[in-house]
Amino acid sequence: MADTSAGDWDERLLLRGASQPPQEVAAVAPFPRLPVNSRRTGRPFLIIAGKARTALPIAFHAAESAATLEVERGTLFLLVPVFLAVGALLYFQISFEPDGRLLLAATATMIAAMTFGPRAAAWRLPVLAVLLVCLGALLGKVETWRAGTAMLGGEVATRVNGYVTGLDRLANGRVRLTIDVASTERPRLRYAPQRIRATARKLPEGVAVGSTVSGLVRLRPPSGPVRPGSYDFSFESYFDGIGASGFFMSGPELASSRTASLAGRFTAALENVRNRFAERVRQRVAGAEGEIAAALMVGVRAGIPDETSEALRRTGLYHVISISGLHMALVAGVVIGALRAGMALFPGFASRRPVKKYAAAGGLAAVAGYLAISGGEVAAQRSFLMLAVMLVAVLCDRAALTMRNLAISAIIVLVLTPHEVVGPSFQMSFAATAALVAAYAWWSERRNAEAGTMPAQPSFAAMALRRTVGIAVGLFVTSLVAGLATTAYGAYHFQRIAPLSLGANLVAMPIVSVVVMPAAVLAAAAMPFGLDGPFLDLMGKGISAMVAVAEWFSRRSPVDAVGLISVGSVLLLTLALVIATVATTWLRLAALPFALAGLLTLDNVRPPDVLVSEDGALVGLLDAQDGLAVNRTRANAFTAQNWQRALEGRAVHKPQRIVERPGPTADKRETGGNRPRQGDPIDDVPPAAARNEKTAGSEADGPTLESIALAARDGGGFLCGPAGCAARLMSGAVVVHTADAEEARRACAFAAVIVLDDAAVPLKCADERLAVVTRRDLARSGSAAVFLTPGAGPPQIDFAIGLPERPWHGHRVFSREARGLPPYRRGKQGKPQDPLAPAGTDVPARAATDSRAATADSDGVDRVPIVPDSSPKPSSGADAGETSGRP
Repeated sequence: MADTSAGDWDERLLLRGASQPPQEVAAVAPFPRLPVNSRRTGRPFLIIAGKARTALPIAFHAAESAATLEVERGTLFLLVPVFLAVGALLYFQISFEPDGRLLLAATATMIAAMTFGPRAAAWRLPVLAVLLVCLGALLGKVETWRAGTAMLGGEVATRVNGYVTGLDRLANGRVRLTIDVASTERPRLRYAPQRIRATARKLPEGVAVGSTVSGLVRLRPPSGPVRPGSYDFSFESYFDGIGASGFFMSGPELASSRTASLAGRFTAALENVRNRFAERVRQRVAGAEGEIAAALMVGVRAGIPDETSEALRRTGLYHVISISGLHMALVAGVVIGALRAGMALFPGFASRRPVKKYAAAGGLAAVAGYLAISGGEVAAQRSFLMLAVMLVAVLCDRAALTMRNLAISAIIVLVLTPHEVVGPSFQMSFAATAALVAAYAWWSERRNAEAGTMPAQPSFAAMALRRTVGIAVGLFVTSLVAGLATTAYGAYHFQRIAPLSLGANLVAMPIVSVVVMPAAVLAAAAMPFGLDGPFLDLMGKGISAMVAVAEWFSRRSPVDAVGLISVGSVLLLTLALVIATVATTWLRLAALPFALAGLLTLDNVRPPDVLVSEDGALVGLLDAQDGLAVNRTRANAFTAQNWQRALEGRAVHKPQRIVERPGPTADKRETGGNRPRQGDPIDDVPPAAARNEKTAGSEADGPTLESIALAARDGGGFLCGPAGCAARLMSGAVVVHTADAEEARRACAFAAVIVLDDAAVPLKCADERLAVVTRRDLARSGSAAVFLTPGAGPPQIDFAIGLPERPWHGHRVFSREARGLPPYRRGKQGKPQDPLAPAGTDVPARAATDSRAATADSDGVDRVPIVPDSSPKPSSGADAGETSGRP
């Protein structure tokens, strides 16, 4: 029998069978000693190499264990909406329209590879990722096909008869109507949009949602981005079903109503309830506070004054106005808290019944009603889905605030409306929510780890102080986490940040959470009984305090413009955010290098030297005073402010006129007359007159464009005369803008950038180092950004819209400017007149009554692609394109 003394005992003997005799244990070879860093050896790198040989396997094993733990915790499911979003984003951002059959075939191939391929994770996980990307792109394609919005091709005035589906009262007193078009006449549009938005000075008695109205409306298509990479209005209009916007030149008048469907009558009734609700709130709470109260309760925010909205934006409080997850959560919280408190008054019932589930069901019903009464905007729908998933989890005895529930909400949103992935609302909403949920999970882990210790029983004062400090710290951390998660997206989309948003939110959010929203819930509950007055008064006082906070911080806020942000940096920061919020182990530290790389490359983008609006009327550049110099005295405010933020300009500098041309022509040449320009607010645009005739500048009438350019100083802004406008960049390069083709041709000899505000005349300079942008180029491809090469290389011109056009840009090819035709004008007594014909020559009657002739500049009735030939059109007689429907 083996000796079992303590010194010779080997526990491995217990693992052997009873029939096997004990054997000698082989001695374990000692681990070789690493060389000592001494003067004798002189080789410290051997120590590092030895440590690396031992550290790398340990690190690899630790990473493998952490990854296995992540898989066991279900982290891979959280990546499903991420890859779906990547697929949808790729679909909407590429410059061409992919074939749906190819997307379907790619998705089917990946499904087959998953089904019949190897079972190893090394094969299945990459294939699953590609499958989700293909599926996201396919969902985007399906939504694009499902929308199929008919878009207007160009400006037109026509009489519209339609069904009112939406009604908003604006801050300037006008009314904005959303109309489902039933018919058009004088002229009849063969390719009329199905839904339009039009503003009116006033409404006749009896007009409400569900009424049928008619009137003469000046329509124009949704505009594209004001600069390459900015917000695309036509993209949103396409998926919102809006094919044109404009204003009533006469009317609207109440017309004979048509029989609507049951769904239409229900929607109209609900919309009228919203409007009556908002009107009651405005009557009780006057001023901007009443408009904000109406926005919070029923989602009607069109009447909020611009200065109040700007103060809220500058301080990061505008999210309070838009109904989103914050409002849904507050409404659900107030209702759930009230229900649980009420049921707690009956101890017997509360002890035997799942009152928490009952309260959650009541909260779900409340937010569903809130969604319906608030108008059901996309942001509200997304927030409702997120909150509904969490409340359903409570009904199923699951945790509510989990990343899994957030992933389910994101999947639902991406399946229903994948186009939202490219917008700032989706990105900022889910980024903030993911960061908050991850932060809450981390805090919960730390709190549970410390739950074993029993603290001493504090006094009432100490407990109240601790609770107050806890609420303040919670608000601070919430604002800080949400702000850090969304700052990059706000800076990228809007080129601005709110430097004092943290302080403003710390002061204002307790007012909103404790006073404003609870009062709103109580007012809504008491309104059917006529007892809402005191609650609305309390809500108005809370809103007044919030607005006062916003205005105080806004006056002290520094410049909030940050300029252009690199797309690559936003992608790196997004990847860092995904890793930090999805991972639950120490693997979340892998987000640090991506976050650092994103921060270091934020400004890795070159601003353009010259910006041109898509209508060819506005040109902007930076001057020597770090201001945005523009060529128009009445520059469109929205476009100018967007350019100013993108170029980090301190102010907008108007042009200087060196010689006034006699008569009204010169003034109209500089300001563009009354013709609406891209980005002009519909409410402020009067009925447009025909485009002014172009007259060449001469020395007799004023200085030529070349003499204006010689008079311009480097970085001194624009100088304008009858022939056009000219400016010099700080590098000395000359930028000219003119509507005179002859002046533009002569500018080829001295200018570096030429903008010709004429679509009917082709222009090409012999020197390829010149950047030439014509009105036709802009009509086809949208606004332009010009980058000049410091050496002698050719310039780079980036257009906002690529070719071939995507479905939401396809309407652009049918405008007169895109086809190289001059503007359509009317002669005496309202008769159509060919702009190329001699004065007094009218278009034949057939062309005057044919919608293809009367609306060729707007609805694209001929529906033919742009022909490459840009030769000038005939100079007399009716334009063949207007009569036959061909360009």
